[in-house]
Amino acid sequence: QVQVVETGGGLVRPGGSLRLSCAASGSTSTMYYIAWFRQAPGKERDFVAAISWRGGRDYYVDSVKGRFTISRDNTKNTVYLQMASLKPEDTAVYYCAVMDAPYGYNWISGYKYWGLGTQVTVSS
Repeated sequence: QVQVVETGGGLVRPGGSLRLSCAASGSTSTMYYIAWFRQAPGKERDFVAAISWRGGRDYYVDSVKGRFTISRDNTKNTVYLQMASLKPEDTAVYYCAVMDAPYGYNWISGYKYWGLGTQVTVSS
């Protein structure tokens, strides 16, 4: 079992920045991918970014490439999502998720452990 807790959400103006954190605990040695998903009101939960826990390779959805950066600190069992040049359409609840097997990094059904989410609101 892996437990994850997201922190760092809030209200930010368009063009601003925010950093989300995802702290993992429990059987962290089994983690393969750690990802961020987001869900806007009335919409499906969508993939945003992922990182391989061992190798550190990162992956992004096209809409956030060049604006968001995912990183990890293995010593703290924490993954970060640095978000810059935020837009109103980035407004959503952001969820951290852990996959413990080498399925596709953006396959939502492969993610076994989920946090409760943190709200990000981009508004002037």
